[in-house]
This record gives sequence, C-alpha cells and structure tokens, in this order.
Amino acid sequence: MSSVPWSTHAVELGSADVTKRFRHGGRERCEREWRALTLLAAYAPGLAPVPLGVGLTADEPVVVMSRLPGEPLREKPLTGRQLKALAAAVGELYAAVPVGVLDEIPVRPGRQDQLIAQIRAWAPRARPRVGGEVGVAMDRGLEWLARSGMEGAGRPDVPRVFGPGDGNLANYLWDGSRVRIVDFEDSGLSDRAFELAEITEHVASWVDHPLDVASFLGEFDLNAVERVRLQDCRRLLALVWLFLLSFDDPEHPRNPPGTAERQAVRLSALLMAA
Repeated sequence: MSSVPWSTHAVELGSADVTKRFRHGGRERCEREWRALTLLAAYAPGLAPVPLGVGLTADEPVVVMSRLPGEPLREKPLTGRQLKALAAAVGELYAAVPVGVLDEIPVRPGRQDQLIAQIRAWAPRARPRVGGEVGVAMDRGLEWLARSGMEGAGRPDVPRVFGPGDGNLANYLWDGSRVRIVDFEDSGLSDRAFELAEITEHVASWVDHPLDVASFLGEFDLNAVERVRLQDCRRLLALVWLFLLSFDDPEHPRNPPGTAERQAVRLSALLMAA
C-alpha cells in the first residue's frame, strides 16, 4: 500500500481499494465524499468508485472505496475519443441524480456567492502587489464583476444537477474505453453551467496541454439561459484563478513561470467575447 498526501486529505492506495483520510476537522468533506459515492453507486453505477466504508466520527474521518482503473487526463493532450468520453462521463454525472433526490442535497461549497465574497476579500491585498498585464486584467475583471449582476443574484433559474465541485482533469480517469470520476469532497447541488466552467477554467485544463474547450462544450445541449450563464461563470472562475495564481510564491512556485500572465490573457479574452 502506498500513501499520497494532499492538502485536505491523504490517500492510501491498496491493490483493490483506496482509503481517503481527511485532515482533522474534515468531517464535512468526508460526508460529501460519502454522500456522492453512495448516490452514484445507486444512480450511475460504474461511473465512480464503489463506497466500501466510512468513519465519520474519527478525529481524521475516513472513506474507503474501490480502486478504479485508468490514468488521469491531466497533463496530456486529449484525443477526440478521450474528449468525447470525458464529456459523456460529465453528462452522465449531471443527469444521474433524480430531481426528487436533489431536493435533499445541500448546495456545494465554493458556489458563486462564496467566490465573489472571496474575490472582494482578496482584492485589497492582491491588487497593490501586481502590475503589468496581470494588474490590468485584474482591474478589468473587477469592473466586469461590478456590473455583471452576479452579486446577490440568488439561485439561478437553470436546471439543478449534482456537481462534483472540482474541475481538475486529474480527477477524470481514462481506462482506454471510458472515463470515470473520483474526488467528491466538494460535491453538492449545482448547475451545469457552473460545473462546466469549473472544468474549462481550471488551470489543469490549459497550463500544459490545453483542453479543446469549444469541442468539449459542444457536446452539451445547453438552453439559452445556461449558455449566457456559462459565459459569466467562466469569467468568474477565470478571475478567481487570476487571483490564485497571483499569490504564487516565486521562490516556491506551484505553476510554471508566466502562468499568471497567461491567465491574464485568458481572462481578457473571455471578457471581450460576445
């Protein structure tokens, strides 16, 4: 068995199972992970790991699940077949949980209002520290946010879905024929536009081998309201990532040099798009 550390949890890989051990205070994350696995085992069997056991009352809560085959889609160019399989898996996830069951699922963390509040808290600290194209893009993003109507907008009038809450392509495993999904600690009630923006704007979708966003999004039949919302959600998530990347420690960077500048270009393009 090998152990892989993460910021919120540690993962112990067995030959047939995976143990996800959350840090102290991670009960809510553990609950969300377990809820997602049990829901998907019931409504989309085979799409996610099979839930095997849970320990919610432990000081470090734990979930045990089956180990899925496959390699993460992050850090590699996707073939057309892989891209379609990714979209199919995501679409299956969004459609899996029945409406009546969705009524009982809490809204996921990191939702729109929380992200906007975080941006407002970051701005006074971050903006004086950055200049050049990053600062210009940050100003443009904040100006767009002020007039976007997204602040205090309440629940969007779009179909609700069960969302995984993390767009990192490392959580999507390709086994040669299909894509399966792991990591649900931030999952909950959401909508397609927001969740799709989580994927397209995550740094993992463009920093090494850019995801073909147009082809990926073209696999989803969004209604008119969702299409408008998707554009706004992409701008919001891109702005969040610009702030996050601006905080990268140059002495111990988590991303390649120039990533924040590249994100500034991405955000500016999204703000200019019709």
